[in-house]
Amino acid sequence: MGASERSGRDRRSGRQLNPGQRLAAIGALVLAPAVLILALAIVVTEFPRGLIVLGCVVVAIAAALYGVLRTGFARLLGLGVALAALIAQGVLLISDGDHLVEAIAIVAGLGAATYAARTAFRIRVDLPAAIPPQHPVLIYNPKSGGGKAERFSLADEAAKRGIESVELTRGADLEKLARDAVAGGADALAMAGGDGSQAIVASIASELDLPYACIPAGTRNHFALDLGVDRDDVVGALDALVEGGERRVDLAEVNGRVFVNNVSLGLYAEAVQRDEYRNAKIRTILNTVPEALGPDSEGLDLAWTGPEGERERSGAALLVSNNRYRLGRAVGSGTRPRIDAGVLGVAVAGAPPGAGSEQPRKPWHEWTATQFDVDSSRPVPAGVDGEAMTLEPPLQFRIRPGALRVRIAPAHPGASPSAAIPERFWDGVRTLAELAAGRAPDAV
Repeated sequence: MGASERSGRDRRSGRQLNPGQRLAAIGALVLAPAVLILALAIVVTEFPRGLIVLGCVVVAIAAALYGVLRTGFARLLGLGVALAALIAQGVLLISDGDHLVEAIAIVAGLGAATYAARTAFRIRVDLPAAIPPQHPVLIYNPKSGGGKAERFSLADEAAKRGIESVELTRGADLEKLARDAVAGGADALAMAGGDGSQAIVASIASELDLPYACIPAGTRNHFALDLGVDRDDVVGALDALVEGGERRVDLAEVNGRVFVNNVSLGLYAEAVQRDEYRNAKIRTILNTVPEALGPDSEGLDLAWTGPEGERERSGAALLVSNNRYRLGRAVGSGTRPRIDAGVLGVAVAGAPPGAGSEQPRKPWHEWTATQFDVDSSRPVPAGVDGEAMTLEPPLQFRIRPGALRVRIAPAHPGASPSAAIPERFWDGVRTLAELAAGRAPDAV
């Protein structure tokens, strides 16, 4: 097989592998063991200094956690101890000039190995060809994402492609705009805006079984990321309505309201309800932490049935998502490997020990379900696709399998960044080895 064929599509998987992926896989396989060997060598040759440095890191993490969970003097004390431990660690490293370069190399090597693995696991898929719509309509929010629609002249770019544009002006009803567009003859819809806006237009497209395109003109564009839309190619995403391939993905709903990403209850949801959140996000979340997780916290007024049929109550946060998120991993964390598995993802963080059972809980646990209900004695603050809302209990979550016909531009990946990342560590190593050998992986 020639080099050009090896860097093209793998015939067995139907997925594309480029030379950059192969080089990245080789880099990850070389860098990770090298960094580990170097770190072990320093710990052995610099005993007990290496263990003391590690101890400083542990103390810093524990003290920072203690401070974040408290207010007033206790918070200052915890964060002060954490800072002191970090300074002590830095002094130990600097004072040992012989190994300072090696320590920096370890940190840089870990970062490079992680980046290389992420690059290697990114796949590109060929989606089934679709008939271009005759009257596609783009709705765009000119203020979303810091004004991306205006900065990239989306309306002009859409006109070049034969796509009608409708501006979402201040105070306008987005759902009405979308329905008016369909009433005017639109046979495909696209939305350029945040994920909350994407959910509204996607819901209408699903209801009418129309093709839909997600244009990443919002701030974070999480839905676009997991769909396989290149978030850095705002203009190119318009090609989805001209020559894009099509796939079906799931939508989720809570009390009949569609969401494309997730609904957050607890810590984050409480923070986004506050007026000061918009101008000081991190500080507002930190100020909310003691109320949700601190020693005097009573937890949230939420209850649900767990995966084994047990009745549970939450400690700090509950996340219900349209398909399962990959959590707690160095590579692919915070993304959904699939958005067409027909399940809700449920993750509980900070559940108190023994909640709902006699056995202590881990810091978080997660499972999947096709439906999920949450009870409360009062209205529940929620972050729905990042937007602050208050929902009336009971909260009834449902998945809508294959509800949305999504069009993806041919130049875009067409799959989540974590679609090809195996769940288990050694499976990941084996897949990297296959990539390094020039074989493209299947999506999970």
